[in-house]
Amino acid sequence: MTTARYDVKRELKQCYAPRNTDWALVEVPAQRFIAIDGHGDPNTSADYARAVEALYAVAYTIKFASKNALGRDFVVGPLEGLWWSDRPEVFITRDKDAWHWRMLISQPGWITDDLIDESKDTALTKKSLPAIAEVRRERLEEGTSAQLLHVGPYDDEGPALARLHHEYLAANGLRMSGHHHEIYLGDHRRTEPARFKTVLRQPVRTVN
Repeated sequence: MTTARYDVKRELKQCYAPRNTDWALVEVPAQRFIAIDGHGDPNTSADYARAVEALYAVAYTIKFASKNALGRDFVVGPLEGLWWSDRPEVFITRDKDAWHWRMLISQPGWITDDLIDESKDTALTKKSLPAIAEVRRERLEEGTSAQLLHVGPYDDEGPALARLHHEYLAANGLRMSGHHHEIYLGDHRRTEPARFKTVLRQPVRTVN
């Protein structure tokens, strides 16, 4: 029998396939990722493009190492990003030069730290991508989070974020407790912006 490939979008549907288009609470389990950090406008920053390329290079090297060495295959997860700034309002105004980012790709639970490190070394040897050296391991424990599915261009996220900051949190006795998190579903290179699907997530805690 052929074992189905692990797919985080299928295994964690509540986190990767929400249907609600307005804010609702979800419990997010702890997850492990590979990650790379940077700063600035993702649309114009050469560092951002190099970072994402390096992240995927390591992700696919991990996938093939897992399949060949462990006999366990998986679908490489979607690109995800944590976003933050000293001025949270810049996400509503879309002042992207002030954004900090941490791009992520989720890893199955059986992927060890050693396998990640070995795959990183292999990818760095095979590909002329210096940014691979900046890829690292990351663990997130977001827990209770406000989340919705945004359909449309990334720059149209502002109104949803404004509702979160100025209405939803206060109405539900909540406060932000972590970085803004986005999950990019599908391939934006092959999709019209009006059909982009992005999971928007904000870890929250109750106001004491």
